[in-house]
Amino acid sequence: MSVTETGATVWLTGLPSAGKTTIAHTLAERLRGDGHRVEVLDGDEIRAFLSSGLGFTREDRHTNVQRIGFVAELLASHGVKALVPVIAPYADSRAAVAGRHRAEGTRYLEVHVATPVDVCSERDVKGLYAKQAAGELSGLTGVDDPYEAPEAPDLRIRAHEQSAAESAAELHALLTEKGLA
Repeated sequence: MSVTETGATVWLTGLPSAGKTTIAHTLAERLRGDGHRVEVLDGDEIRAFLSSGLGFTREDRHTNVQRIGFVAELLASHGVKALVPVIAPYADSRAAVAGRHRAEGTRYLEVHVATPVDVCSERDVKGLYAKQAAGELSGLTGVDDPYEAPEAPDLRIRAHEQSAAESAAELHALLTEKGLA
């Protein structure tokens, strides 16, 4: 690792079970292998520790995204590649995070993991879609709570059409193009 390594936040947004976390961990392994300093700020882990008192109202989701964005920006400003697989369902919340990065002079890339809701429901990694269908859960992003897909992300990954390794390679190519890998 060079002393002047450029940090960046790479925000992977998408529906629950879209493949965000798998892609982030696959890419992190590759970047670490190349000598980069990398942290994965997984949405579920952050919610458990940094945002444990928050619910799932629009305001609480916004607060959660801003907290994660602050940590990511802090890491990125110190030369770390912060990979952030977090749903972040609202465009204005993501825009606020991007704006903070710009204001601080820190690199920020938005990646939309564009897996359709029917595929996410079939994957149902955490059982959320089944609980929602059974009436045990409400407010599921993309089903009975909104998800505002990015209109112009830096990259849109169709993870349901390729493997996690291929998706991570596509993202690695973007980082290379941007001088970050």
